[in-house]
Amino acid sequence: MTEFVSTRPLAGSAPRDTARLSVRGAVLRRLAACDPFDLASWALIAALVVIALFTFRAYAISNDEGVQHHYGELIIAYYRSGLVDRSVFSFENLYLYGGLFDIVAVLLGQLLPIDPYDLRHILCALTGVSGIAAAAGVARQVAGQRAGLLAALSLAVCGPWYGAMFNHTKDIPLAAAMAGATFFLIRCARRLPTPRPADVAMLGLLTGAALGMRVLGLLLFFYAALAIVMALPKPLRGGSRDDWRDNFQFALASVRALLPAALIAYALMILAWPWAALAPLNPIRGLFAFSEFQYHIRTILAGQVYEMASVPRLYVPIYILVRVPLLTLCGAALALAFAALPRLAAGPVRRRDIALVGTMVIFPLAMQVICHGPAFTGLRHFLFVVPLLAVLAGAGLDLGAGALAARSGLLASAALAVFGAALLWDATTLVRLHPYEYLFYNSMVGGLEGASRRYDTDYWVNIMPAAVEGLESYLTRTEHTGAVSRAPHRYTVAVCGERIAFEHRAKSRLLQWIRMQRWEQADFFIAPTHMNCDRILDGKVIVTIQRMGVPIGYVKDRRGLRRPPAPATP
Repeated sequence: MTEFVSTRPLAGSAPRDTARLSVRGAVLRRLAACDPFDLASWALIAALVVIALFTFRAYAISNDEGVQHHYGELIIAYYRSGLVDRSVFSFENLYLYGGLFDIVAVLLGQLLPIDPYDLRHILCALTGVSGIAAAAGVARQVAGQRAGLLAALSLAVCGPWYGAMFNHTKDIPLAAAMAGATFFLIRCARRLPTPRPADVAMLGLLTGAALGMRVLGLLLFFYAALAIVMALPKPLRGGSRDDWRDNFQFALASVRALLPAALIAYALMILAWPWAALAPLNPIRGLFAFSEFQYHIRTILAGQVYEMASVPRLYVPIYILVRVPLLTLCGAALALAFAALPRLAAGPVRRRDIALVGTMVIFPLAMQVICHGPAFTGLRHFLFVVPLLAVLAGAGLDLGAGALAARSGLLASAALAVFGAALLWDATTLVRLHPYEYLFYNSMVGGLEGASRRYDTDYWVNIMPAAVEGLESYLTRTEHTGAVSRAPHRYTVAVCGERIAFEHRAKSRLLQWIRMQRWEQADFFIAPTHMNCDRILDGKVIVTIQRMGVPIGYVKDRRGLRRPPAPATP
């Protein structure tokens, strides 16, 4: 018997299929209408999210994360106790910082079944990617879609940013919030004195987020005032009385329009920073206290060791010059040049926007130099200028390519090819450094090889996972061959780093962290080459962690050298 199969669609299926095709077609039409540079930018952001989610476990717990996480717990305890538990105000000097990131990490950790430090690293990485998206958005506003893509690429291949965005859980969130606030500040500035309410609200939220992590977010108020001055409708020089009156009314209306942003920012700040709510002037006091921090922390610049309070005035600018990719520095310089001499460009230049972003980069660096503030660990506390440098780079490279295209299409194509090659070279360098991307140095000092033992390198002791894994493998291997005594005791390990980072990675019950006062009695020693910490104790090198042929950390076996413990005092 012949079997017939009906090809008629089931009842109700045709409308569903038609709807699916209609939605698919609408999506395809929308994608086809999008600018290719915008599509490339979003593809880059999506790829970075995926990479971050697959690689976050490769990064160690940074030196500050243990105390920061506890600070978040203390803030939550303060609110849950009805403001009675005031231990948050006596926990080291953390009360001078906001705890927004730490609060979010602690609350999410109570909801999600995930290691709290893994969660912190995921959050920080996603925040870092959002900073790249914010930089792309700002550059797109300033110079167009291609500039947005170039800015995103410049920041994505910037080792000090990418390598830090997994465990610099104060500096990266602050920088990302300030980059996002810059996006909405420019949007507001273009429509003064009547900015869109949504832009004002977002400016307030992101300013509050920045203040909720570090008092340096106060700089955004200064930048908002500068944006108002730059938007004044009449010239300040040689203006008539009517001009001054018009400017005053414009400024007053602009301040009134931006006031809701300040109120939103203040509310979010005091929520995340309880000490700021104790007295109206505490944020200002925190700013002055931050500028006068004095720790017995040493840093190194061009082979010379300094206390953080006695670094040269140009310490931070020099670190920016040697750690930020050269293409980014050149692009930023081009943007400022086109803003100063717009006739060099092939088209209109948004001089006001470039000047505002340029001021946001130059002003804090100039204040550091003029006031000779304390500084340590390279540009760590100035990471918030790096996304804005990428914005300038995107705008400058785009304007430069446009100027060349007006003269010769071949020259413009060659320039873009050079830009692409430089970005690819930096990306390749980051792959070779992984997961120590923050050890990136540009060719001004000869890369990592030239920077080794002459500049700050692995100050977060990111070698810890590799070092502990290497030590455990060594013990397993040698114990099985009988090269090491099988006595059932734990091996003591001196660590030039934080205890929590070591114990979080040590899976073997044979390894025990030992206090610095007893380092001479340690069986093993783990140390980075940063500040020559590896030279504090001798021993047989059993593990070498290196990148690009440069040792960045060692594990040493000291069992033949260790000193016996001192006899107990009667």
